[in-house]
Amino acid sequence: MNPDPAADPVVAGHLQELRRGTVVLAALVALRTPGYGYALLESLNQHGIVVDANTLYPLLRRLEKQGLLTSEWNTEESRPRKFYRTSDEGDALASTLIADWQRLDASLRHLTEETS
Repeated sequence: MNPDPAADPVVAGHLQELRRGTVVLAALVALRTPGYGYALLESLNQHGIVVDANTLYPLLRRLEKQGLLTSEWNTEESRPRKFYRTSDEGDALASTLIADWQRLDASLRHLTEETS
């Protein structure tokens, strides 16, 4: 049985650092279709991008303040919800980040093939 590598604090710290930027990219991509925070949280978790609500909600506010997301309140339902959508600037950033992600992925694949 393999122990959980994330139980090691050094490994856990590096995994957290690696995942931090991916949450930004995932949110920008997912919110190309408008959604509210909790639905985004559930969707990301279902897709294997585990993020805590205490991380996601401040991130959404920061991305909105940076002009990468827009928001509006939906008060038609019994519980008002703030819906977010990726702005044109956020969409452009997502495209740039995806291109760089793909370049890094290809480079890492090449590097690991050389060393295995």
